[in-house]
Amino acid sequence: MTDRSALQTQLEQGIAALGFTLPGQAVPRLLDYLALLERWNATYNLTAIRQPAEMVTRHLLDSLAILPYVQGDTLADLGTGPGLPGIPLAIAAPGRQVLLVDSNGKKVRFLREAIRSLKLEGVRALQSRVEDVEGHFDCITARAFASLADMLAWGGHLLTPGGVWLAMKGKTPEEEFAGVPSVFAVRGIHALAVPGLGAAERHLVVLQHAKA
Repeated sequence: MTDRSALQTQLEQGIAALGFTLPGQAVPRLLDYLALLERWNATYNLTAIRQPAEMVTRHLLDSLAILPYVQGDTLADLGTGPGLPGIPLAIAAPGRQVLLVDSNGKKVRFLREAIRSLKLEGVRALQSRVEDVEGHFDCITARAFASLADMLAWGGHLLTPGGVWLAMKGKTPEEEFAGVPSVFAVRGIHALAVPGLGAAERHLVVLQHAKA
């Protein structure tokens, strides 16, 4: 197991490289989340990434890289898996109401334990298909769980009129833009420089209602 102090140094350097200043207890809480994920992952196979140092890069810093684009009082993280990017975002910017959505029962059990043990106020976990979720949210995050067309077909009803949809992708999904429903519009495509990923390409596609 990687020494926690080494992980803390890696995380703090990554946050500094992103140019962020997080709340006082954010780094310890992010590391507590990582430790919980590592422990559960040994039994429940929640993520293919096994090494804690790689989790810092590919889970924590990758999630935090979209923080400047998150807005509003409510957020739904669709296809969240073990809570990515929803839990890191909730820790880094507390005070927002966050709904973590996944259809996988073991992942939702982990999410509920993480919410309880980390004392994440305002964060809820829901086991559901995206198309069955109810409510409206100022911000929706989705980490490469489907094509843009499918994401919006299944969950477009959840976005408030002035809200933003943040779709986390690898390479720019040029071939997916034609499938975006006409009621939505691509407002921006941003290259994400995730510390530690080197040449790996990460992009954020920002969408809104076309009339927003």
